[in-house]
Amino acid sequence: MEFSFPPYRIAITHADAAALLEEVSARLRRGEGFALATINLDHLAKLRRDEAFRAAYAAQDLVVADGNPVVWLSRLAGRPVRLVPGSDMVVPMAEAAAQAGVGVALLGATPAALDAAAEALTARVPRLAIVARLAPPMGFDPDGAGADALIDELGRSGARLCFLALGAPKQEIFAARAYGRLPQVGFASIGAGLDFLAGTQRRAPAWMRAAALEWLWRMLSNPARLVPRYVRSALTLPGQAVAAWRLRRR
Repeated sequence: MEFSFPPYRIAITHADAAALLEEVSARLRRGEGFALATINLDHLAKLRRDEAFRAAYAAQDLVVADGNPVVWLSRLAGRPVRLVPGSDMVVPMAEAAAQAGVGVALLGATPAALDAAAEALTARVPRLAIVARLAPPMGFDPDGAGADALIDELGRSGARLCFLALGAPKQEIFAARAYGRLPQVGFASIGAGLDFLAGTQRRAPAWMRAAALEWLWRMLSNPARLVPRYVRSALTLPGQAVAAWRLRRR
């Protein structure tokens, strides 16, 4: 499945969680890095109007579907993929890092949230080595000098897997930049994944996720911020559906 944003084409590279985890595990064992993005309808809406975001997304070498609308579009295009929420992959990727014997960095959120997330992760993955916890300041610019300083700190930490919880488009822009300088490090953009682990955000109940209603849970939790976002996302869906149908016919 691919999405066209000329001059870029953004393709979903792995169709399900098992394929993604196999790739991540292999790269960690070989000492190779990556930049992982989890595409959803909000990202598609942002990609239409943000050139820097498009360039950063095109630099991600691993992309999976993190949103049921993307899964539905893939079926319409005749190139079906499965749902792979980034927050669901944090623990499995941490387990892969522990098995490979590599250190992990947590970047994003707040110092307190990072400490709580680290405690939760090491409780689930006892052999995990968390070698850096980095909380950027408010107004963090992924293209600024502060980003360079964080990249330098990541390099000194020896981390080989970095979970990025900065939100889109900051996390993908930072991942593209940092991966270019630290090609031995895997950068996984996971949105609210660390906040879910820390308990600073509550995830939708399992039944709502199974019914593809997690978006409703999130929207009701913060309507002032998320209602406009979801409206913009919904407006991009018809055009993407037409593009998917054309892809199927082609």
